[in-house]
Amino acid sequence: MVLKKARVLVVDDDTDVLFAVRMLLKPEVQEVVTEKNPELLLSLLSKQRFDVIFLDMNYKSTLGTGNEGLYWLGRIREKDPTATVIMITAHGEISTAVRSLKAGATDFIVKPWHNAQLLETLAAAVESKEAGRVSGAPAAPRRAASFAEFALLGESEAMQEVFHKVEKVAPTEANILLLGENGTGKELVAKALHQKSFRAARPFVTADLAAMSEGIFESELFGHKKGAFTDAREDRIGRFAAASGGTLFLDEIGNISLAQQAKLLTALQNRQIIPVGSNAPVAIDIRLISATNAPLYELAAQQQFRKDLIYRLNTVEITLPPLRARGDDVLLLARHFAGIYAARNRKPTPSFETATLQKLRQHSWPGNVRELQHTVERAVILADGDTLRPQDFHFSAMETAVSSTAGPLPAEGPLQLSEIEKSTILRVIERHNGNITKAAKELGITRTALYRRLEKHDL
Repeated sequence: MVLKKARVLVVDDDTDVLFAVRMLLKPEVQEVVTEKNPELLLSLLSKQRFDVIFLDMNYKSTLGTGNEGLYWLGRIREKDPTATVIMITAHGEISTAVRSLKAGATDFIVKPWHNAQLLETLAAAVESKEAGRVSGAPAAPRRAASFAEFALLGESEAMQEVFHKVEKVAPTEANILLLGENGTGKELVAKALHQKSFRAARPFVTADLAAMSEGIFESELFGHKKGAFTDAREDRIGRFAAASGGTLFLDEIGNISLAQQAKLLTALQNRQIIPVGSNAPVAIDIRLISATNAPLYELAAQQQFRKDLIYRLNTVEITLPPLRARGDDVLLLARHFAGIYAARNRKPTPSFETATLQKLRQHSWPGNVRELQHTVERAVILADGDTLRPQDFHFSAMETAVSSTAGPLPAEGPLQLSEIEKSTILRVIERHNGNITKAAKELGITRTALYRRLEKHDL
């Protein structure tokens, strides 16, 4: 079913919400019907069939328990067991919304939402309904669907553990360290932690530490005063100040030097920063989330990473599993991305041949979810028909290089990760005849980050 042909019903007692959703969906779907009074729901369903129903969790009650939404969900399911219902919930009602999934809801979105996230959730729901219609079986509800707005989907035990930890620690002030291979979704988890925290209304600021050289590290993080150095033509706040009251996400923290580690540790210990060119400390109020694919504890054992900084970073540690360890999540995500990219490119939502699903399930996905996402996008765009066949999927040459390089591991255990990275970079650069821009694009990193790695490996 094409998103353009979908009929959508939105039930919410907030007229502003109804107006906003109507304006957003009107150009995207065939029909949008809005209703303020849930008691008219059954009457509406008797007169017309809807592909997707958005249902608020709370109405007359001031308690915000979500029981009203669960009640009306039950009535909808009684009338139509195959109905696709997306619950609308406010921040802080996640546990109740999870109950709605067990009661038969397909997904849910959290207020306030980003328009792109709502559209992606809707596209995935429509695609799931169509898949069920084609197969003759009702689409199964997704577990942990509160993470759908961050494209964090998964039914595997490994991902359920991640979701559980996020729900537990998000409302706290604990510093979080995210570990996992490239492409496993560490930044998405960081955003979910922020959006589910009490700081959600404040900024979420990202800093890619791999792209920061020694010369700009302090200026980027702590800010600088006018005249502090040659190009400092005006005062500039750093990432710490920009994230004040909110969350600061430090990505690739395993790539910083010992000198940079010392400066970062001082700021975290004192909870204040000193802009470059100033002597006056500035208090900071941030929630810190850090991420790395580097073996921090091995680096600490080799005295390449400070243990006292690790203790500051990882009040709670969350390890994201590689896609190869997530079983049928590969197929769940493939269908999810296919729905998104089909809608985005105004194409019919494709189905998957059984052989295609087998091919996706058997691939090792060294590039993880990011590789799967790009692979599905290419397949949707280049496929000749509405069915994705095995030949529509071509795996990344760069990821294949990583996989093949990672065959027999060298005897020097601590060096193997570095050697794999170095070999992969060389292969990709050679394939692009030394074009750094194209090589960086294929590797999925910025030009600056690639230059940093060239310097790191003496290339």
